[in-house]
Amino acid sequence: MTAKTSISLTDDQAAYARTLVESGQYPSLSAVLQRGLEMLRRDSEMHDAELQALRSLIDQRRAGAFVDLDEGEAETRAMLGRKRKARATL
Repeated sequence: MTAKTSISLTDDQAAYARTLVESGQYPSLSAVLQRGLEMLRRDSEMHDAELQALRSLIDQRRAGAFVDLDEGEAETRAMLGRKRKARATL
């Protein structure tokens, strides 16, 4: 099903859309706009999925054991020391 609608474009947008049609990349101005809307929808869906993944990661981190700053720094220094030592033996 399709819906007819009226839209307004800037002169630059209209010129660009016509260029895409004239170059054969799209069969019509409607196809250009449909493709643009599909790209926006996909971008929005990806953004929402990324946001949900970040929220989930934050929730997991909050539910885990708390590591205070001093302990975290000590663990990081120890890990870097092990890596430096391993690299020196290569």
